[in-house]
Parts: sequence; C-alpha cells; structure tokens
Amino acid sequence: MKFLCLPGAYGSAKNFKVQLGPLADELQARGVATFEYSQGSHEVEPPEGWEDYFGTRPLYRFLDTRRGDTFESLRRLRHMPYSVNAEDAMRMFQDCGEGDDWHQQVWREALDDVQKTIDEHPDVEALIGYSEGAMVGASFIVDEATKAQKTGREPRIKFAIFISGSPPLKLEGDNRVVAQLADEAGTVIDIPTFHIFGCDDAFLGGAVALYNNVRMLADILAKLIPDVEARYKEKKEKADEEPKFYYPGRRDTVTWAKPGKIVLEKE
Repeated sequence: MKFLCLPGAYGSAKNFKVQLGPLADELQARGVATFEYSQGSHEVEPPEGWEDYFGTRPLYRFLDTRRGDTFESLRRLRHMPYSVNAEDAMRMFQDCGEGDDWHQQVWREALDDVQKTIDEHPDVEALIGYSEGAMVGASFIVDEATKAQKTGREPRIKFAIFISGSPPLKLEGDNRVVAQLADEAGTVIDIPTFHIFGCDDAFLGGAVALYNNVRMLADILAKLIPDVEARYKEKKEKADEEPKFYYPGRRDTVTWAKPGKIVLEKE
C-alpha cells in the first residue's frame, strides 16, 4: 500500500519525511507500505515567536491565507476549552472568526492540489495527514466519496492515518467553509482510519471531533463479515460436492481436496 503524506501547516515534504522516517523505514523494511511525500503550494514564513519551531525552510501551507492572519486559526484552536465536548468546541472556534480567512476558492484549490498529486501517482491508495494535512486529507476523502456518488468513479483512498487532525470541511453559503461535525452531519468518512493524538494535545478538540466523524471499525467489519461467511459457505458446499472414496476396513473418509493430494477425515 502506498501512502501520500500530507504535512501540517508550516511544514514541507522534506521535513515531514524526516519526522515520519522511523515509522516509514520500519514499514518499508517489512514490505507493508511505501510513501510519497507532498506539501502545500503556498510558501510561508512562520509566525512571530515560532521561527525555530517548524524546521528547515522553505515552509508551506495547503491553504492560501495571505488575506488574513495566517496563524489566527491555530491560536483559536489552541485556546479551545476542554470542558465542552469536541463538537461544541469546534463550533466556538468557527463562530469566533468572521470567515474572511476561509474562502471557498482557497479551499477548492487545496483539494485540487491533492487530487493532482494523487493523479500523478496512480499507485497511491492511502493517506497520512498531520494537523492541517490531516484536515485537508479528511476533506479530500469526503469530497472524493461525494464525487463518486455522482460520477461512479471508484474512490482512490482506501485507508487513512490522521495525526492530530480536525474534522473535514464543507462549503456553506456563498463564501464560507465550515467543519462537518458528527452531531450534525453524522458519519462522513466510510473507510478504515487510524487516529493519533495526545491527551494534552493543543488541538485535542479538533482531533476528537475528527475521530467522532468516521465509521467505527465494528461497522466496517459488519459489512465484511457477511461477505467472508458467504465465501466460506460457498467453499464448504463446493468441498461437500467433491467425490469421497471409502476403503473396506478403515473408518476414515478419503477426500480429494486437490489433484494429487489426499486428505483423511474421521467419519
């Protein structure tokens, strides 16, 4: 499985490759996965006071926020209260801004950039997203599923890992982008996902709201298990139809499971 890796705000493909290095090296050594690293298309400078935090320059964002304070949204997220549930916290975050840094054109361009990268790498079928990259990745998965319903094109992304992410965003009204929250939109991500966040994560509310927005593994297995059971039943019925040979003086049934191979079964 090949992962497309999407770094956070003020990140880069180069820096994210270093951060994911130990995990990626282990998975590649086991032959489990390969990785393609991407980044936003908008080069940015880190905000004041964070000059040495984000690593080697150049740094990038997926969202073009030149028309507003590029760190304003992150500052608001870091100060969301832990006393309210994740969805209410996200609503407080959305309501405290005027929306002038969440233009629909900017968001569509970010999703189109991810689509272009995936189209350039036809073997990509999974995502790893961190922070802003997780939010963009989650939104892309929802957008891809919506397009699939209209066009019949099979979604490319089959699995995702979200590190300290936020709920997927949707377009609303003429010029607003808002989070799709579980208590309003229900389940919007219908593929297996793996979520990583810390109990003291500064963006914990967003990460939990994203987690609440995906289909639980039990629901996914509920879809898979009937199919597995059907295949097992079909295989068993086929085996029952195979010829059995009985030998005098023996209490074993000999079944020809495969050409040239005899299996002894107790009667």
